[in-house]
Amino acid sequence: MRKLLLSIAIGVTSTAMAAPPQHVEIDYELARNDFVLADIYQRLDHDGRTYHLTETWKGRGLLSLRGEVVRSSEGTIVADGLRPQKFEDRRTGRDPQLVTFDPADKIPTLERQDRLSMVWTFAFAPFAAVTAKIIATDSKGATTFIFKPAGRERVKTPAGEFDSLKLVKVRDNPEQKTTEIWLAVDKQYIPIRVLVVDKDGTRLDQVAVKISAK
Repeated sequence: MRKLLLSIAIGVTSTAMAAPPQHVEIDYELARNDFVLADIYQRLDHDGRTYHLTETWKGRGLLSLRGEVVRSSEGTIVADGLRPQKFEDRRTGRDPQLVTFDPADKIPTLERQDRLSMVWTFAFAPFAAVTAKIIATDSKGATTFIFKPAGRERVKTPAGEFDSLKLVKVRDNPEQKTTEIWLAVDKQYIPIRVLVVDKDGTRLDQVAVKISAK
C-alpha cells in the first residue's frame, strides 16, 4: 500500500500543472443528506506572488434568516503552497474574528494554514507526499489534519466532469468524522468537492455547480 501511495504521489508531481488562473470563481451547493442547505461562493485572486481568497455562505429557506458568513484569507505564494498572513471570519450578528500569522516564522507551509487556504494550497503545490500534515488555525484555535492520496477518480458534478485526485483524512479512531476532498487535475487542482461524514452517518457534501476562470 505504501508503494502504491508513493507511486500516486510521484505521478501527481510529475504531471503537475501551473498554478490556477489569476481569477477563479466557484459556486458550490452544500447539502446535508442530499438536502441543499446553503449556497457557497468562493473567489481566488492572485498575481503569482500574493493571493486573496474569499468565501460567502448564504443559507436557503429558513436558514437564510441567519444572514451571511464571509471568510477571507490573504498572504503570499511560495514554492510549497500558500502562506496565509491574515484570516478573517465575519458572521451576521457576531463580532468579526481575525487571525494573523507572522510572515517571518519558520513553520512549514502546510502547518500554518487557515480554514480557507488549507484546501486551496494544493492548487499551488500539488500533493507530493505519501501523507500531508496540515494545521489549520481559526479564532477557536488550531486543528491538525493528516491527509493521504486515495487515487484518481472521474467525478461528475453540476459544473462538469473532471479527472480528480482524491484526498482522504486519516482518522485516529472510528468515532472521528471522515473527510474526503476531490481536486480537479485538469483544472489545476482546484477543489470541486468536499465530503464530511459524521459518526452517525450524517453527510455534508459541498459540490461545485459553476466554475469560472480567467
